[in-house]
Amino acid sequence: MNEQKIYTIDATNKILGRLAVDVANILRGRNKASFLRYKDMGEEVVVFNADKIKASGNKPQQKVYRRHSGYPGGMKEITLEKAMVKDSREVVRHAVKGMMPKNRLSNQMIKKLTIYKGEVEK
Repeated sequence: MNEQKIYTIDATNKILGRLAVDVANILRGRNKASFLRYKDMGEEVVVFNADKIKASGNKPQQKVYRRHSGYPGGMKEITLEKAMVKDSREVVRHAVKGMMPKNRLSNQMIKKLTIYKGEVEK
């Protein structure tokens, strides 16, 4: 039937949100003429050089990722700048996941995303 394509995307000097939109559209299959929103029609995406991604304006210092443990006083906050130092792959994955539909299909589609910090070896 259809052969699965593998898209490789170089994230060097790309804006985080714009890259996330492009990756999410490929993962969903929105770049195909036969796109159906209730089916997983997307292809695999490999993103490399995730550590060289950019954010516009003052976002590296002002954008905050929050999570809560569920306990009183359990709010944890980390800025984009610190998150990039900790693990830039998780920042890209979080941005792409936010662009996906909020349903069970998104969990299926996000598994087709592979992210590397540096260059990918062929």
